Formats: sequence, C-alpha cells, structure tokens
Amino acid sequence: MNVAPTPTLLENLHWITLIAVIVSSASGVLKAGFKKFDLFGVIIIAVATGLGGGSLRDMLLDRDVFWITDQIYFIASIISASVIFILARIIIISPRFFLVADAAGLATFGIAGTLVSLLVGAPWLVASFMGVMTGTMGGIFRDILCNELPVVFQSPLYATVSWGGSLFFIGLLSFEIDITYAALIAGITMFISRLIAIRFNISLPQFKFKS
Repeated sequence: MNVAPTPTLLENLHWITLIAVIVSSASGVLKAGFKKFDLFGVIIIAVATGLGGGSLRDMLLDRDVFWITDQIYFIASIISASVIFILARIIIISPRFFLVADAAGLATFGIAGTLVSLLVGAPWLVASFMGVMTGTMGGIFRDILCNELPVVFQSPLYATVSWGGSLFFIGLLSFEIDITYAALIAGITMFISRLIAIRFNISLPQFKFKS
C-alpha cells in the first residue's frame, strides 16, 4: 500500500503525534504519581511514556527519531508532565483518569505509528504491528520504570485493541477513504473499544497449564 507524503498528510501526522505525546505523557505522570515520585522522576516517566514507543518505531524503520528531529514533541512531553504535576496538587484527579489518558495515547499513537510505517513503505501487516508497538511500548517502559508488571500483559484487550484498530485504519485506507476521516474513525474506535474492554473486563484467555 502506497501512501503519498502530501503536506496535508504530514501536518495531520504532526498533530496526531503531538496529541499522542501529550496524553501519553499525562498517563505516565499519573502512574508515577501513584509511586510518589518527585518532579524529576515524574518528568522522566512522562518522557519515557510519551516518546518511547515512537522512538523504538523510528529506530526499527531506520528513520530519524521524531522528537530529536523536531524538539516540539520533547517540549510538549515536559510541559504535559509539569501541568499534571501541578494540577494534582490543586484538584482531585480520579485514578480512573489514568486509564482514559492511557487509552487516548494507545489510540493516537496506534494511528501515528501505522501511518509513519506506511509512509516509509512498510508492508501493511508490518505497518499495523508498528502501530501496536508505537501505542504500547511507551506504556511498557513506564510500567517497568515504575517497577510494575506492564499493563499490556494483564489488562483487558490492550494490544489487541491497538492491532485491530491499526488493521481497521489500513482497511479504511484501502477503500480510498480520506486519510483524515480514516484516522478519526479508527482512532475513536480504538479509544472506545479500550474503554469498553476496561468497563466490562473483556480480555483474551490467559495461558494455563493443564492440571
């Protein structure tokens, strides 16, 4: 599948990625907050969460790492972390907000990761899995740094939602649906599906040895 890097497409990708960095960094702050980390620790967790998945994607695709090429993403991550750090001292933030921010990051990074991979010519299946990696690896880095079992390995339909949404996005593009609308439809579908999975505790079967 060939996706032409038009100015409009690149601008859309920029804003999708920026939103993904902001909401993912916010989820990292909230997780770090549960651990009572100081401001520096919170920022480190936020940066790892907001930039980690995209960094790994870019290295695997042999392209310039997005936040090194354009430091606005790095700045956005730090600002997001600082704002949430301050707000948490002023207002009561429900722990459930962590799940909402995490789901939003999963959806936006899933779309961004898939789109970037298609732009560099990756096959559609590889591109969809790159979307999964982009959407989940930041959260894995976050949880490991917080000394917890990563959410992706134990939470209801996490990576499954990401991969399904990435494939859905590619499917919409194959039907020549406008890429902006395709990104919105697939991203919202991923976000809502993740929240539904959390609400009703929908998950894949777990590995068990026969006793």
